[in-house]
Amino acid sequence: MIVVVGIGADGMAGLSSVSRSELARATVIYGAKRQLALLDATVTAERREWPSPMLPALRQLPVEAGLDVHVVASGDPLMHGVGGTLVRMFGAGEVTVLPHVSSVALACARMGWNVHDTEVISLVTARPDTAVRRGGRAIVLSRDHTTPATLAGLLHAHGRGDSSMTTLEQLGGPGERRRDGTAGQWAHNAPPDIDDLHVIAIHYLPDERISPLPDDAFVHDGQITKHAMRAVTLAALAPRPGERLWDVGAGSGSIGVEWCRSWPGCSAVAFERDGKRRENVKFNAVASGVTIDVRGDAPRAFDGAETPSAIFVGGGLTQPGLLDACFDNLPRGGRLVANVVTAESEAALIHAHSRFGGLLRRFQHYQGEPLGEFTGWRPQYPVTQWSVTR
Repeated sequence: MIVVVGIGADGMAGLSSVSRSELARATVIYGAKRQLALLDATVTAERREWPSPMLPALRQLPVEAGLDVHVVASGDPLMHGVGGTLVRMFGAGEVTVLPHVSSVALACARMGWNVHDTEVISLVTARPDTAVRRGGRAIVLSRDHTTPATLAGLLHAHGRGDSSMTTLEQLGGPGERRRDGTAGQWAHNAPPDIDDLHVIAIHYLPDERISPLPDDAFVHDGQITKHAMRAVTLAALAPRPGERLWDVGAGSGSIGVEWCRSWPGCSAVAFERDGKRRENVKFNAVASGVTIDVRGDAPRAFDGAETPSAIFVGGGLTQPGLLDACFDNLPRGGRLVANVVTAESEAALIHAHSRFGGLLRRFQHYQGEPLGEFTGWRPQYPVTQWSVTR
């Protein structure tokens, strides 16, 4: 059995009697240097510091019948901690977790926020741009003392400089400290002496939690699936939590961004031949804090890409073999949606519909515009859409 004991910045004083008893009877205790240093002289077990990288050492834990292995971890070990990793590796029946109050719970208490209304984002191993949001509140678990300045710079660069930021250091311990500011301020002058052990509480402003996003939320050169068409396209793609999209002929990447924003864990791979547009896709992904793997021309760039749950084809449909390559890479039960505006591309869709079935639709959107002293309807290009489930 692996026994994981959570410990806070207050050290042994904050532990329950059950946690103290476990540490007292341990023969060997594994943990990070900071957590091991919190143990006092009442704990006589041998202390073994995790190496870097830690994952191989976890696999080599001496888990044997009748022998317990003890681990100390920060706060709640199941809140972005080693507890979850150990459960995945050895099974829930082989791991006992004794949680301490998590840094997230302490941070929400200090901020006066409901925990259930607050997103938790870990930047311990993730890229800083994955903590960019268009609204709401979050507790961000930092990698080190440089994280606040880096994240503030990203928020400021993407129009979220009014967001409030609070660092909460050494939560629950005698050295607890709080600093408040805004992303705009800290992008240029972040506190220089932030302790490595801290979290960041962020209230993202302006709050633009809308879906779909307006067209002007994206950097583009005109190659973008427009707002109304984006809405019906996402409805046809039907994203589900944790699914992956291939966005073929991505243009600005607007479909991939909306897909990733739809549910937790959603990701996308964008295929785009034009180098400038690839840069636009990357910029738009960072601006919304989503994960998009940006690649070159399809179908050559399909090799090595992780299997999609759905594929959207927004361009290049007349390229010989492209549609067949998309369909070949679609797993059983996967969805494919294609939008076209030209007669040649429409002919290819009609042929595909005759081969594979699915649903053909045509959308025509009109926009009211001034016509002298009155208002007239200006039509946009009609869009033909084919959707099919393999």
